[in-house]
Amino acid sequence: MWLSRLLVVLIVFALCFSAEAQQAKKILRIGILFASTPSANSERLEAFRQGLRERGYVEGKDILIEQRYAEGNFDRLPALAVEIVHLNVDVIVSASSAATRSFKEATNTIPIVMTSDPDPVDNRFVASLARPGGNITGLSILAPELSGKRLELLKEIVPKLPRVAVLGTLKATTAQVLRELELAASALKVQLQYLDVQGPKDIETAFREATNGHANGVLPVNNPILNSRRIQIVNLATRSLLPTIYPVPEYVEDGAHELQRELHRFVPPCRCLCG
Repeated sequence: MWLSRLLVVLIVFALCFSAEAQQAKKILRIGILFASTPSANSERLEAFRQGLRERGYVEGKDILIEQRYAEGNFDRLPALAVEIVHLNVDVIVSASSAATRSFKEATNTIPIVMTSDPDPVDNRFVASLARPGGNITGLSILAPELSGKRLELLKEIVPKLPRVAVLGTLKATTAQVLRELELAASALKVQLQYLDVQGPKDIETAFREATNGHANGVLPVNNPILNSRRIQIVNLATRSLLPTIYPVPEYVEDGAHELQRELHRFVPPCRCLCG
C-alpha cells in the first residue's frame, strides 16, 4: 500500500510541474499503459484513483485518465505508447518494464513514472538511482536477485530437484534476472528449462512442455502476462503436480479463493450422497 501512495506522490509532483508550465490548461491528463488486461489491473487502477482523490484530484474535474491495454500482447506496446503520447498527456504512468521501454522510445519530454521496475539502471531507463536524469522516474523494486533466491527456496522445499521450468517472456525479462537464475542454478546443480510465454495462449503449452521435458518444478518470473493469468497458472501447476514458487503473493491468494469455490461446488453433492 505504501508503494501505491509513493507512486501517487511522484505523479502529483510531475503534475504540479506540468500545471505550472501550462497555467491555461484546467484539466490535466494522465496516460497509463498496461501490458495485460483491464480485469487484471482493476484493483491497481482503483487504488491509484483513490490515492489521487485523497490528494484532491477528482477524475473528470481536475484530471482525465487515458488507459490503454496490450491484452498480453507485448508487440502492441510501442503503438499504444505512441497513441498515448499523441494525446498530449501531461504525465505518463508505465505499469511494466516493457511499457517503460516503449514510452522511452516514444517521447523524451513528457514525464514518465514507472510503477515498478526490477532494475531501471540495467534497463537503461535512468542514469542512476540517485540521479535518474532524463524524463523517467518512479519506483524500483530492486529485486532481480530474488529470482535466484526463489530457486533456492524451491530447492529447499523439494531437495530432489534436478530440473526447473522457468516461465516468462524472454524479451521482457531483464538480463540480471536471468543471470541470477543461472548463478543459483549452477550452485544448486539444477538444470533450467526456459519456456517463452509471449501471450496468454502460450501458458498451457508451456506447462505441457514442462511436463514433457521432465521438469520437477516451475518458477514463473514476475511478468505482466503471467500475473494477469494467476488462477490459470495455479490450476495448471496443481493439475500437473509440479511444485511451483510464485513471484507475488496474489498467486497463492487467488488460487486459494478458486479452491474454495471448487470445494463449494463439490460439498453439496457429497452431503447428498452421504445422507
